[in-house]
Amino acid sequence: MSLTLENLSRIVDGVDYIRDANLTFEAGSFNVLLGRTLAGKTSLMRLMAGLDKPTGGRLIYNGEDVTGQSVQRRNISMIYQQFINYPNLSVYENIASPLRLAKMPESEIDRRVKETAAMLQIEPLLKRFPLELSGGQQQRTAMARALVKDATLVLFDEPLVNLDYKLREELRAELRDLFRERQCIAVYATTEANEALALGGTTTLLHEGHVVQSGPVMDVYRKPVSTLAAQLFSEPPMNLVRGRVFDTELSFGEDTRHALTQELANLKPGDYWFGIRPSHIALAPANDDDLEIPVEVALSEISGSETFMHVESRHFDMVTQSMGVHQYHTGAPIKVYLPMNKLFVFDTHEQLVHTPSLASGREV
Repeated sequence: MSLTLENLSRIVDGVDYIRDANLTFEAGSFNVLLGRTLAGKTSLMRLMAGLDKPTGGRLIYNGEDVTGQSVQRRNISMIYQQFINYPNLSVYENIASPLRLAKMPESEIDRRVKETAAMLQIEPLLKRFPLELSGGQQQRTAMARALVKDATLVLFDEPLVNLDYKLREELRAELRDLFRERQCIAVYATTEANEALALGGTTTLLHEGHVVQSGPVMDVYRKPVSTLAAQLFSEPPMNLVRGRVFDTELSFGEDTRHALTQELANLKPGDYWFGIRPSHIALAPANDDDLEIPVEVALSEISGSETFMHVESRHFDMVTQSMGVHQYHTGAPIKVYLPMNKLFVFDTHEQLVHTPSLASGREV
């Protein structure tokens, strides 16, 4: 069982909602669509579900062209970020509703409802009504109603965005475990790079209706094909700094020269974009070849146990992300350290030419 998108497009009044998407989703796979707001994630899922008609391309399901097939003839479920439940029906009847529409025998309805409710840990709530539930319980109910019909394609449109952090963590873990045992195709949309990493599976990066990159999640994270892919799959976005390589040196400005490390020695002389994730910029050197950059603090923000700083140097601006609470006043002069073994390198066309080695320490 597979679903293939062939040059799939939806263009409305000259606006690319989706343009020439080519993707394949296999049975039993968990797939994440990652992109900013209005990247095309929901548009792509609506095309896959049959809720919208494409203006070009085809949808192939198990070798059959289903492009013009109505949504009623497709065995799909879609879960939205809003808690969409029937307020006048009990949790049991909410979950059972798609099975009753399918005129399934009562004994089979009862078995499936209780089995699905147990799987999502809401079996004790079956007699309650949605307004008597917490937000997390309401979303579990909506998910149970979508999963109970044993759909071959399950679409999640940012289903956890309205939940608190702890609930999101719990449900993410449950989703991963749930789909390991099912042979349906799961597609999950999110704007958060960290959520895509946590969910695993296959990740597709979308931007303004275009597929930027697609593949196993760690492959896409470790080897972004372009500066755009690198920024989309980094939270906060990857810092990009313009630099020049000489025979044995690297420069980020006319007054700065740094010796090339062995890892970067194969770069040909010329101009490049250098990428560094905010979490890899340190406030103290960790290696002898770390680049020391004098900067000035433009903004410092403490978020929980992390500190985010916007800093400015003579030649570029950057964002840093550090564990712990670090208090700096605006305008304070400090030094930050860029590990050479964590630098991504892109050519002047913004295409990847060098990625950090996994042997170089922490995860890239």
